[in-house]
Amino acid sequence: MRPPNVLLILADDLGFSDLGCYGGEIATPNLDALGRAGARMSQFYNTARCSPSRASLLTGLHPHQTGIGVLTRPDLPEGYPGTLDPRAGTVAEILAARGWATWLSGKWHLAADTTTPNGSWPTRKGFDRFFGTLAGCSSYFDPQTLTRGETPADDARTAPGFYYTDAIGAEAASWITRHPAARPFFLYLAFTAPHWPLHALGPDIEANAGKFDEGWDVLREHRLKRLAGEGILDSGTRLSERDPAQPAWAGTGDQKWQARRMEVYAAQVTAMDRAVGRVVDALKDSGQYGNTLIIFLSDNGASAEELPIGDRFADKDRVLASGTVRAGNEPAITPGGEDTYASYGTTWANLSNAPLRRYKRWVHEGGISTPFIAHWPDGGIPAGVSHTPAQLVDVLPTILDAAGIDPGPGREGRSILPALRGDPMPDAPLYWEHIGNAAIRHGRWKLVRAHPGDWELYDIETDRTELLDRAAEHPEV
Repeated sequence: MRPPNVLLILADDLGFSDLGCYGGEIATPNLDALGRAGARMSQFYNTARCSPSRASLLTGLHPHQTGIGVLTRPDLPEGYPGTLDPRAGTVAEILAARGWATWLSGKWHLAADTTTPNGSWPTRKGFDRFFGTLAGCSSYFDPQTLTRGETPADDARTAPGFYYTDAIGAEAASWITRHPAARPFFLYLAFTAPHWPLHALGPDIEANAGKFDEGWDVLREHRLKRLAGEGILDSGTRLSERDPAQPAWAGTGDQKWQARRMEVYAAQVTAMDRAVGRVVDALKDSGQYGNTLIIFLSDNGASAEELPIGDRFADKDRVLASGTVRAGNEPAITPGGEDTYASYGTTWANLSNAPLRRYKRWVHEGGISTPFIAHWPDGGIPAGVSHTPAQLVDVLPTILDAAGIDPGPGREGRSILPALRGDPMPDAPLYWEHIGNAAIRHGRWKLVRAHPGDWELYDIETDRTELLDRAAEHPEV
């Protein structure tokens, strides 16, 4: 059998429990089908932030080793240039050198300079084809920095009915359809969905209407029960309290507007799932579905960011659509349309990460836990849930293991293919640091701090939601 194709799918700001097969209310039939027919991991971790996760995912290195310890901006601490280090080779470069076709459809966000082609652009980091955005966030209807290869893709961006999530799914599917089956391919499908701004198509919003009318408090409880029912979490897992800075749903004004925010977020997930389905259909129609390793995950936990976030977003053409845009989170602005720029805020992010604590940027469980799906019918991955802890540096070694390629020295992770096939694996230490927030986990114990606070210690095996700090009780750990 020739090496498998690899389809690596990355969501953006998706919460731990948003997918249907991870306890969520949102209908995600295509991802659910992959998850329930393949392996789902209950303790897979990202790096808590967008660019660092993408750098780690593609290189098998920790973010700080890649040059992207924070984001792709010039105003970063010394030692963090905000662009990929030339020495940080990507999985695309490794596979391309061995004859694979290598494609990226979607978001890059690993180059500080998004205007002039340079060594940190996708086409110079191993990808034969690139269609997507170079910057971190933008309008879904008029995405600035949309690029094909190294040329602005203005023809695609200005086409009638353009919607970014649908466009990158269609592009990826077309590549598969036209590709000769004898040559393996690596396809990195990197969505911006469901990252803000809250931009969605009308039918997708309507499909999610009313799903969140019970409010975040009741829905968080429902998600925990469904996670236990799916075998993702233990039935004894306790729900973390609602973010103490946020109101109870019962006492919240403007509930119709609040529900609308979550409906639009859910609509973005609906569109992402539809795009995944389109790509999977292309695999099936071309006879390549069985021998394609499909991996799905998110770059960080759900985002509690409220808009507008400072001047750097208020006046940047690269993140706003052409024309007049109403930016901000207020009842006078109904989110969803291309003339708005809003986020769903802290309370709904608290739901998206249920039952876990905190959000994107933090390294408590809510900031770093992601749904993780691996599906490979011809590769011996059975349906089931793996409870082996793992993190982003393990993805590159896993892909290369499946391809029969030795990753060589200098990588940080290990192949988790045995765990995905249902075999036990020994514990390995896991590490995080992001803007001062830091953690280390080894086995059941996790030491974590929210900068500049004190270190906390949790027994993750019995306390996944980090409710009982054991630091004073176990100083020896």
